[in-house]
Amino acid sequence: MSRKATVVAPSNIALIKYWGTRDLAETLPFNPSFSMTLRECATRTTVEGIEGAGADNILVRVANGGFEAASESFAGGVIRHLDRLRAWADVDQRFRVATQNSFPMGAGLASSASGFAALALAVVESLEREVDPETASRLARQSGSGSAARSVVGGYVEWPAEGCAEGSAAQVFAAEHWDLRDVVAILDTTEKRVSSRAGHKLAETSPYFAHRLRELPHRLAEVRQAIGERDFARLAPIVEEEAIDLHLIAMSSRPPIFYWQPASLAVLQLARDLREDGVEVCSTMDAGANVHLLCTVAAEGRVVAALRGMPEVEDVIRDGVGDGPQVEDQHLF
Repeated sequence: MSRKATVVAPSNIALIKYWGTRDLAETLPFNPSFSMTLRECATRTTVEGIEGAGADNILVRVANGGFEAASESFAGGVIRHLDRLRAWADVDQRFRVATQNSFPMGAGLASSASGFAALALAVVESLEREVDPETASRLARQSGSGSAARSVVGGYVEWPAEGCAEGSAAQVFAAEHWDLRDVVAILDTTEKRVSSRAGHKLAETSPYFAHRLRELPHRLAEVRQAIGERDFARLAPIVEEEAIDLHLIAMSSRPPIFYWQPASLAVLQLARDLREDGVEVCSTMDAGANVHLLCTVAAEGRVVAALRGMPEVEDVIRDGVGDGPQVEDQHLF
């Protein structure tokens, strides 16, 4: 019988994107990615073994504050990963799992990354196993969410990282190295029509995909150096170029995928206008309509005010670089 365990795992925002999977079964990417682990956008997951049960019980927090049984599709993904974790641990334990997010799910904000990182780490904690960061990253990645490999690590993270076991992420700089902020413009909270997993499968069909792979080593080195030197002026154009490139690949896939919306373009323009006015801010997007505005501490107030003045923006999340997952004793059940 395993004990009750709760883990809070953060989302992350990729500065160099993961887009395209060379090994779908193992969730291994074509190229390394580089991300910033967040602190406010997070998933809290509680796991407890069920004695004598023949099936797992998956619960999700709903709008009224209570919990209800997860949808079939959501529960299916969780149970498939529980099966992988059971195989890794060599146990036949069934689990009760409850989860809640502090931010919208399925809207291109890496909720699968935080969700599967929290699940993997909570199961490890529940089974009272000890794992090193490389193993934790691998267990999260094998959920099918490659970005989850990055969410088990705090600060600024590279995945896959040189010198690590295949497919594992590692911290390049700690969170305290540079207190960058991430102001997220929430434009659409509905679940996106094409999942990231489906988008990864189509990436190779873009005629621009091979060119992107040739460009990425230089971009990755530039981002790593800009973060290392805390050089925002150097970082901003590379981050924006990379985000546009991801959407170029998506829109030129066969069939094409359109993640951004007119409101997304308005926020991207806002970032450029603010930067031309001397504000240290740049934009990036993952596979969804919502936009992340990365900025320095000094610029955060002006960025938030500008976003809140836009009629297209439904909500604003103030986030920033964080230290990674935490084991907590405040359980969901």
